[in-house]
Amino acid sequence: MKYVFALMDDETRYWIAQEVADSKYKHDARRLFQRGKEVAGKTPKTLITDGLPAYHDAYKKEFWTRRKETRTEHISHIRLSGDMSNNKMERFNGEVRDREKVMRGLKSVDTPMLKGYQIYHNYIRPHEGLNGKTPAEACGVEVKGKNKWLTLIQNAACK
Repeated sequence: MKYVFALMDDETRYWIAQEVADSKYKHDARRLFQRGKEVAGKTPKTLITDGLPAYHDAYKKEFWTRRKETRTEHISHIRLSGDMSNNKMERFNGEVRDREKVMRGLKSVDTPMLKGYQIYHNYIRPHEGLNGKTPAEACGVEVKGKNKWLTLIQNAACK
């Protein structure tokens, strides 16, 4: 069984980065956080995770500083209500698991399924929590045309 570790922006639900691991408990999430910083171009102000120790260890190495004014706040717990829960991420994990189940699991750590699903999640699928917008639209990126998949493919082919 493979495990997907992912980063998502809490406000826009934009799927920033992902990583597949063979083990949930022995995984080093530091590479995931490094990739997230690279894609976003900045360090997050707040990091919300569940209580998995891999996240705490990676947070300490990647985001913790002695200077309080530049330190990323790490909220590490599972709470079912309130503004600092990881409910959006857990919902997202359910979406990925639903897709993965149809495919009978992730076969390899570099599976193209996740990249394709990331594009679908960010640019094509409207989200009820975003008032029918896609995460990309919530970030200010709009894909024009009736067939968004075709538009994305055509734009990628031009570059």
